[in-house]
Amino acid sequence: MKTYKKNMTILLLCNVILAVTWFNVKELQINRIAATPAFQIRFMEDQACLDAATFIRMVTRASSGQRVVDYNVIERKAKYTLSKEDYEVLLKIVEAEAGCEDVTGKMLVAGVVMNRVESGKFPDTVKGVVFQRENGVAQFSPIADGRYDKVTVSEETKEAVEKVLYGEDITKGALYFASRKYADPEKMKWFDNSLTLLFSYGGHEFFS
Repeated sequence: MKTYKKNMTILLLCNVILAVTWFNVKELQINRIAATPAFQIRFMEDQACLDAATFIRMVTRASSGQRVVDYNVIERKAKYTLSKEDYEVLLKIVEAEAGCEDVTGKMLVAGVVMNRVESGKFPDTVKGVVFQRENGVAQFSPIADGRYDKVTVSEETKEAVEKVLYGEDITKGALYFASRKYADPEKMKWFDNSLTLLFSYGGHEFFS
């Protein structure tokens, strides 16, 4: 009985030390958050919640006398890190272009924008891509007709954009998309004659 009490006392002290150490680490992380871009802040918050949950499970199991196993946690890492301005531009153009589409349709539009950012053939920022004009003509119809400025970004759009920023790519390399139903027939001729049709989804056709 004395040995058992001694072991439990040692175990309790270890738990207290773990708790103090964990909170000290979190305090250091918080001090760095102020200078972190908005998108990275959300990522760090997600990780903080994950670490806290893992820690609580470990302490609970330890205090119950169960064997504690140290598991490696697979971290989510963002493929793209955007400025707050670029992030907001991406949300709005996806909402304006694919507000009536499902999450997949929204991901496809966001993916095309990010493909352009990385391609070397277009501006290297989201804002630059979305507001690019060629011969005075806007590349995205919501910029031309003003829909971009009137949208309210939905939670589903935020979900779709986040999936893309974390590396989910379903675009097959598409750099262009068009809605044949609403597009100018003359403009669609250029798509058909100058580009390669990859696939269609929802109300859009995607090209490379």
